[in-house]
Amino acid sequence: MAEQDSRLARAAREALEEGGALARNLEAFAPRPAQQALSVAIATAFESRGTPLGTLIAEAGTGTGKTFAYLVPALLSGVKTIVSTGTRALQDQLYHRDLPRVRDALGVGLKTALLKGRANYLCHYRMHQAKGEPRFASREIAAQFQRIVAWAGGTRMGDLAEVEGLGEDSPLIPVVTSTVDNCLGSECPFFSDCFVVQARQRAQSADLVVVNHHLLLADLALKQEGFGEILPGAQAFVVDEAHQLPDLASQFFGEALSARPLVELARDALAECKEVPGALAAVQEPARALEQ
Repeated sequence: MAEQDSRLARAAREALEEGGALARNLEAFAPRPAQQALSVAIATAFESRGTPLGTLIAEAGTGTGKTFAYLVPALLSGVKTIVSTGTRALQDQLYHRDLPRVRDALGVGLKTALLKGRANYLCHYRMHQAKGEPRFASREIAAQFQRIVAWAGGTRMGDLAEVEGLGEDSPLIPVVTSTVDNCLGSECPFFSDCFVVQARQRAQSADLVVVNHHLLLADLALKQEGFGEILPGAQAFVVDEAHQLPDLASQFFGEALSARPLVELARDALAECKEVPGALAAVQEPARALEQ
């Protein structure tokens, strides 16, 4: 054990080494030196928040056990932490499988929460509105809708990932979920049972929150535009599969320009200039060039 290891780094190393908490409490757990080294580095970053050492970029090879390597110091730190995964599937796996195992093995009683974007949660109002639809596009979709209605009566979280056989591209998802534009907010007759509100409240009071990169970046974009925030405040962030961030970030912060709006602008300019003496000749040639 290195003398310079911090308290949290020592605790993380001890939890992951032979005879440690994970080896004692998790069947088939095998101590790995690379995992311990990564966990120590992450723990050091946790305890160095606000300094250059508080930022760590690490790459771990296959078989290192990076998930446990960051969960151990995150759970032992006592610091409000947001963990972000690359996909919703990995988010569910981390929250429902890996996180409970590590938390129980360490014997820590921290509160955890799973938070997704609003398009993942059932909207009671939208579902009840859909019940009045005369018919769906097919019997299969109608049957799937009835399964959602039946599931809605017993779900606690309202996460549509719980509905068996409901794909992420199902045409029913926009039917039974809300958007920022159509959400009724506190005016909704089902507001007290709103799954989106409940999920955000759980995240606010949790010690560790599991999100995905899309939600993380959407929250950052909202903050930059001055429109509030989605995620609770946190003292530490762990971004898993961080190599995916640049491409995703371009969707939220990049600027794109296609030919279509330019052509429409040219046509609008021609239409307006017809009413201005002498102006039509000045814009006619550039406008035609754009259309070509």
